[in-house]
Amino acid sequence: MDKKLLSIVAPAYNEEEVIETFCTTISDLCAKITGYDYEIVIINDGSSDKTESIMHRIQQENSHITYVSLSRNFGHEIAVTAGLDHAKGDIVILMDADLQDTPSIIPEMIAKYEEGYDIVNAKRSTRDGETFLKKFTAKAFYKVFSASSGKVKMPENVGNYRLVSRRAVESFKELRETHRFARGLFCWIGFPTTEIEFAREARFAGKTKYNYKTMINYAIEGLTSFTVAPLRWATYAGCLAILFAICYTIYVLFMVFTNDPNLQPGWSSMTIIMLFFGSLQLIFLGVIGEYLGRIFNETKNRPLYFIKEYSPYYNPNKKPQ
Repeated sequence: MDKKLLSIVAPAYNEEEVIETFCTTISDLCAKITGYDYEIVIINDGSSDKTESIMHRIQQENSHITYVSLSRNFGHEIAVTAGLDHAKGDIVILMDADLQDTPSIIPEMIAKYEEGYDIVNAKRSTRDGETFLKKFTAKAFYKVFSASSGKVKMPENVGNYRLVSRRAVESFKELRETHRFARGLFCWIGFPTTEIEFAREARFAGKTKYNYKTMINYAIEGLTSFTVAPLRWATYAGCLAILFAICYTIYVLFMVFTNDPNLQPGWSSMTIIMLFFGSLQLIFLGVIGEYLGRIFNETKNRPLYFIKEYSPYYNPNKKPQ
């Protein structure tokens, strides 16, 4: 009887300090899981360091490696998509290559899959190595996303570390929008889902690629990809601004008709009002521009990525169809 195939998918961008340790750690762990053969799918997302040369050497030493090298840096979300496109496993586990996603819980995730779950999310009980500000903003984002995305609810403290069944992977692969937010897409496709908690460790080596600017852009990407709520918020803010303007106008007219001595002619109040409404208009135009930009990019219908090199893992235990 053929073993099931487990695919570990890990995007890598400038991970020369950790990629070898990652592959060794995952190989040692997966070799002990009974009933499963495994492949480790590494997606080199246009690394500019020695990641590519290290992966060539590792693949010669480890027959379980599938290596996908993209033609340039397309970003983490596209690299995740490329990994899922090339993973052949009956089940796929998405994780980062920096070993912050604790590999030791993989057997637990597989056990949940065997209970009948298509998606098993790994929920962070702790987030070592992260600042208070990063933790606070991440928590705020999860709450805003879930509150504004309608029926799509994203569990808090769940990143990209998850197990996905083959049918969930095939469903995900049908979603080919240019602006991608994998965490939300996995919530959107549905299927039986559960989660297990783990203590997220500090990065094993190297530097994080998610600075605050990247996190802000990622949050904007997530919100605008799944909801028109920011447009609705702009409408609400516009209504409040108009209400404020009406009330202020009534107040000024009252002062005029009652000859209020406190009414001072001048430009101060006018300047404040002009700056206030001018700022609102710029904000609203920015929000609308975000959506228009996404429509523009989607209408191009470009491929999500191009592959420079693809070296698949060959499963000798799999019988030909």
